[in-house]
Amino acid sequence: MSRAMDFVAGLLFGVGLLLSGMTDPGKVIGFLDLAGAWDPSLAFVMAGAIGVGFFAFRAAHGRRRSLLGAPMQLPGTKAIDWRLLAGSAVFGVGWGLSGFCPGPAVVAAGAGYWQALLYTLAMLAGMAVHELSVRLAPGAVVQE
Repeated sequence: MSRAMDFVAGLLFGVGLLLSGMTDPGKVIGFLDLAGAWDPSLAFVMAGAIGVGFFAFRAAHGRRRSLLGAPMQLPGTKAIDWRLLAGSAVFGVGWGLSGFCPGPAVVAAGAGYWQALLYTLAMLAGMAVHELSVRLAPGAVVQE
């Protein structure tokens, strides 16, 4: 049952990204172009996502299991450190340069956009490099 729900949730997410325009790099770059021909429409998409996320996290807070019975895996720390700030900056620069962030890139790659496929492959390579660097770090504790 869990795999079926995973598929339905992913499908719903992907359709939402397509309908909202998040898979169109031109629309995303237009949103980020505050000094030029700014397109504010994605702000409404983000506001809707924040609203849904806010209530979902409030409902999940304190629960030990999800509605489908899986263990809850919420972040354990609220600390803002250099790793969070650096990762956010890298994410933002990559989003601004390419017009893609991870979810929409995977959806667009699945729809056949070669630029999104290239982005997704680069993202996977970056994840592999990070994983390797964590595993090779002295005293590293690897979580499976």
